[in-house]
This record gives sequence, C-alpha cells and structure tokens, in this order.
Amino acid sequence: QVQFVESGGGLVQPGESLRLSCVASGFTFDRYTMRWYRRAAGKERELVATISSTGGLQEYVDSVKGRFTISRDNAKNIVYLEIHNLKPEDTAVYFCNRAVLQTSWGQGTQVTVSS
Repeated sequence: QVQFVESGGGLVQPGESLRLSCVASGFTFDRYTMRWYRRAAGKERELVATISSTGGLQEYVDSVKGRFTISRDNAKNIVYLEIHNLKPEDTAVYFCNRAVLQTSWGQGTQVTVSS
C-alpha cells in the first residue's frame, strides 16, 4: 500500500537549517507530483512546497519562498525539503504526500524552532 516515512526533523535554534526526507513506497513515484505540508499545533494542515514528477518545476507558498527548497531523487523514491534560516513560526509537523490520490499519510516529522 501507499506509504510515506518522513524524517530529519528536530529541535533547532532560529537561523539554523534542516533537511527533511520522505521515503515513498507503494506507487510509481516518478509519475507523481509530490508535496510537502506542515501542521502547526492548533492549525490546519498547510501546503508549503510542490515539485513536479521530473523535478523540473518547484512551487512554494509565499511565506517560505527563499528559505525552503524541495527536491527529489526518483531513483530512490525520496523527496526532500531543505529549510534554511528557520523561524519559530516554522515549528510544525511536516508531512509529504502525492499531489493527488492522498489516500494515506505518514507520521510526519516534528520540527521545533526555539531558542
């Protein structure tokens, strides 16, 4: 079945960087646009970044432009999210998923930004 395993989160100080990874399985990875989402405590899940199936096109929500970079390795079925200059408002659980057919979700990876 479709599965996503996110990792790479942690407790970091403002201004630091992280690279999140998401290993996908159960579908033909290189046929799908992939997305990273985040959900902060008490808030709705928010789309933050999208990458096309080939990796040639990336899109970001305005609040993360210039600090987040989404990429993918289709040979390894992994999608990455590099986050630079982390801010306290980036604190959230981060998830990846396909852009369509979101039939299941992983556990996510917690990112906490605090001094």
